[in-house]
Amino acid sequence: MRFVDIIEKKKNGGSLTREEIHDWISGYVDGRIPDYQTSALLMAIIFRGMNEEETFYLTDEMLRSGDRIDLSGIEGLKADKHSTGGVGDKTSLVLAPLAAACGVKMAKMSGRGLGFTGGTIDKLESISGFSAELPREDFIRQVNEIGLAIAGQTGNLVPADKKLYALRDVTGTVDSIPLIASSIMSKKLAAGSDVIVLDVKYGSGAFMKTPEEAGKLAETMIRIGTMAGKKVRAVISSMVSPLGNAVGNSLEVIEAVQTLKGQGPEDLLQLCMEIGSLILQETGKAGSETEAKEMLSAALAEGSALEKLRQMVIRQGGDVRLIDDTDLFEKAPLLTQVCASEDGYLESIDALAIGNLAMRAGAGRARKEDQIDPAAGILLKKKPGDRICAGDVLAEAYHRQSLSAEWMRECKAAFVIRKEETKPVSLIHSIL
Repeated sequence: MRFVDIIEKKKNGGSLTREEIHDWISGYVDGRIPDYQTSALLMAIIFRGMNEEETFYLTDEMLRSGDRIDLSGIEGLKADKHSTGGVGDKTSLVLAPLAAACGVKMAKMSGRGLGFTGGTIDKLESISGFSAELPREDFIRQVNEIGLAIAGQTGNLVPADKKLYALRDVTGTVDSIPLIASSIMSKKLAAGSDVIVLDVKYGSGAFMKTPEEAGKLAETMIRIGTMAGKKVRAVISSMVSPLGNAVGNSLEVIEAVQTLKGQGPEDLLQLCMEIGSLILQETGKAGSETEAKEMLSAALAEGSALEKLRQMVIRQGGDVRLIDDTDLFEKAPLLTQVCASEDGYLESIDALAIGNLAMRAGAGRARKEDQIDPAAGILLKKKPGDRICAGDVLAEAYHRQSLSAEWMRECKAAFVIRKEETKPVSLIHSIL
């Protein structure tokens, strides 16, 4: 069959066979099928969609386009967590040590960020000396010995996704649940874990804008994982406002350490407890939600979760003194406060606006080649639901270059203040 016939078939609402999807992905990766034809097929998928089988076939073919990580050398069930992205999302830095302290093998592959702030690896690399480049043998040995490793993606994992995503980004074909789900799950399945818990976010600071859209994406990813023989659960969580108080790389590591010391923000801890509970139950470490949360609470109270983070930092070459005393992190030379100009109640904080403002202050990348300033970022001093008085500090910005008057206006506008008291949006919408 000519590739144009495959395009026509999908354009007319037909379902693609596994063989047709294989021909497409293999041909696109090796250069036989050009960008313009793949773009046409992607646009047909945007309008016509893909059924459950097509979406799984696409995920599996993308997975098979490159290397897969073999974690069979790690004893017991291996667990991983994935977030669909957000502002101030340092969940992995708290969750992975927590779960490891409860006996789960957390073998996590993470990436760098493009956008608001760095990814998990960028955050960890704000710890002096920390290396995310672990040879496979060292990665497996570390997980077996301390139950935890967070490393950068190595090798030729899912090259089809890299190539397809770059094309989707410039052809207006990003917003398709089958394409989003197959992109995420091909990478998660390639990483080799047995249990995957997804944190699917919705709101201004997330790709999915409503809980209903996030639920559809989560259900699609769960079906893909189940068809691949994995245990998959999902939490639908709000990204209407940023998660926690810190937005920025070293600032978020500091907040994660504070949380592991029992001094972190309530919303961050709540999300980590919900995801951690699912991981413990799916790996058989706990028989119920109640038991799982009791185990997680004990790991916090006893300090064993914090000790797991210390062990990981030491094993991966980081300066553990920064975990023991977060005042040792490099400080940005400039601090600017943003203050309220009216009385009222804080209804919400525009996560998208805060994310973009943090990036412009130096905490993120607008382009892949941009350098991140680890010390740059924004600390939120108020949370939704708080009573606000004119003159109250809403946020503190940490930066090296002067911030414009426009930046200051936009930051103040991100804090939505109402005269009447309103109830903040619940962090956890549902669990699937």
